[in-house]
Amino acid sequence: MDRRTLALFAISSLLFGGTFVAAKAGLEYVPPLLFVALRFDVAAVVVLGYVLATTARAELVPKTSGDVAAVFATGVLVIGLTNAFLFVGQQYATSAVAAIVFSLNPVLTPAFAAVILADERLSIRGATGIALGLVGVALVVGPDSTALLGGDAIGTLVLFAGATSAALGVVAIRRVETTLSSTVRLAWGLPLAAALSHALSLSAGESIASVTWTAEAVIAIGYLALFAGAIAYVAYFALLEAAGAIRTNLVFYVVPVVSALGGWALLGEAIEPLALVGFAFVFVGFAVLESDSIGKLSPHSGVESAFRRSTEHDRPRADEEPRGYRAD
Repeated sequence: MDRRTLALFAISSLLFGGTFVAAKAGLEYVPPLLFVALRFDVAAVVVLGYVLATTARAELVPKTSGDVAAVFATGVLVIGLTNAFLFVGQQYATSAVAAIVFSLNPVLTPAFAAVILADERLSIRGATGIALGLVGVALVVGPDSTALLGGDAIGTLVLFAGATSAALGVVAIRRVETTLSSTVRLAWGLPLAAALSHALSLSAGESIASVTWTAEAVIAIGYLALFAGAIAYVAYFALLEAAGAIRTNLVFYVVPVVSALGGWALLGEAIEPLALVGFAFVFVGFAVLESDSIGKLSPHSGVESAFRRSTEHDRPRADEEPRGYRAD
């Protein structure tokens, strides 16, 4: 990777890692679902402004049923429900545990792809990788099965539902043909996610009157909307264009480290040894799943050629690893 690519990787990892710390801090003052909705309200305005300033008007409007389906999957599954589960679950789990559970996203995605996408089937190696990832989640929850009825374990299961929603969403996006760029889909998806979050917040009895407007609450919302929202996504998509989906996916294995250190430094959260072991299993599971592809990107096998192939086409190819987004 050149300096620009490394900088994009660092920005994405650091800003996404701060999501879990900011969410944990802000939840003391803002109800979880309303927190998500307010975050997306601000992020939607920022991203929409960016898209309007940088994209031709003819490329902004969904033209096909595939475009509509991709926007729906982006707004509802990948962004809306995923973050709703995240913020609710983080009331009962540390930011480190939340980051570790969400790092299952790239491990779960091939499992859904094998069922939904006809051109992708899991090999023995792939099944082994998924099994290792699930063992990691079990270690994060704890070895005692009776703990599943406890508050912390229930929070972890809610977080796991969020990771599942994200993985299912990216596979659904790959399942349809779309003419929209990833950033335009994001610009459409964020208002949809905001509307869904407001609806869930109202149904849960939350109200703006219950928000305690402190400096910490404003900073948390601002960080999640601007830095972990707009800026992080812009950096992420630029990284995707420069480095390809496989290396970009590795961002989500740096995120738990950033989150754990941030939670420890800013929130006084302990880093449990068992959670670290669980994270190791998740990482090994991903490495097993992607070992062939990562090998193809090694310095001895033509990195530049692999990078060029990853950016030749805007639309995801059938043989591309399942992330669900394409570079602009």
